Amino acid sequence: MESHVITNTQPATHWFKAAPVEAFSVNGGACVQYKGMQIAVYHFKATNEWYASQNMCPHKMQMVLSRGLIGDTCGEPKVACPLHKRSFSLVTGQNLNGEEYAIQVYPVKVEEGFVYINVGPAEGH
Repeated sequence: MESHVITNTQPATHWFKAAPVEAFSVNGGACVQYKGMQIAVYHFKATNEWYASQNMCPHKMQMVLSRGLIGDTCGEPKVACPLHKRSFSLVTGQNLNGEEYAIQVYPVKVEEGFVYINVGPAEGH
């Protein structure tokens, strides 16, 4: 009789417990810190969707995206820098103005009233 062992080849990821849902404004952004990184978190009330991205706008290297204007372009959720109006997809991080620089985006989940951000590989992996 053959024995089959199935292993998970996906690296373990770390979900950072950012804050309670109530700590975030509706239809806006807020900034949280994780190990020296600033992460912007956005809540779209109409669709009840959550997004997270780096807080630094790569255009002028300023920590302002959490205060950016959120909305969508042809159904693509986006944030626009409050200073220079450069827009970025909150799904892919792509610059929607056609410029080369982009932003880092992070998966978000809400469980038991808390917002969690997937910040990448778990420690030790």
